[in-house]
Amino acid sequence: MPHRENAVDDPDAMDSVGIPTGFNLVPPPGWDTIPLQSGTKEAIQRIVRASVAQLPVGFPKDDIPKARMQLVKELKQTVRKARDSDGLTLYLPVERVHGMLIPASLIASAPLASPSGSAKHESVLVDLARDAEEASARELDGTAAVRTLRKLPADPDRGIEVPSWRVQYTVPIPHSAPAKWLTFSFSTLLVPDMDTEFTETLVELFDAVMTTFRWSHT
Repeated sequence: MPHRENAVDDPDAMDSVGIPTGFNLVPPPGWDTIPLQSGTKEAIQRIVRASVAQLPVGFPKDDIPKARMQLVKELKQTVRKARDSDGLTLYLPVERVHGMLIPASLIASAPLASPSGSAKHESVLVDLARDAEEASARELDGTAAVRTLRKLPADPDRGIEVPSWRVQYTVPIPHSAPAKWLTFSFSTLLVPDMDTEFTETLVELFDAVMTTFRWSHT
């Protein structure tokens, strides 16, 4: 699958001082991309068409409209949650594995400014690592970043019935002033019939995806 380019700010204002204007990321095979600022509706329609085409042989024709409407509803809910998290781009698995869709997602955030407006990149990375259950230093296209791992409990009040793992990469946008950041948050539900090894494989897949990260200056 080709690289997906995502704008992080106004190119004319930023590229002249060496600040990246966007980033490229290669999603896993069998995943698709939903832009959250424009083109969202078209992306949802494309994913629904592809999903309906993957329905098993013998699936009742009379049930296809209901299945289509349910998928549209679920995708719109996922998009809404991603936007509430300042999402820029949403990546979702769209190809079934052993007859089921993988309960996982990846959200790339829109650029986030430091709350204080004056915090240095290094100090923010240190603070993130200190507050996380598990953290490690990483590098994304030559830029120091931090990877954190958290297990989140179920939250029935928000419609989250099972716990999940969340892996997040936080990377500063080089030369941005005031400091701005991108976050890439991968989440996978810990459903009862999914073994631990498969969940760990999904986390490793996300780490592999992040090695494809590249800044864009055009």
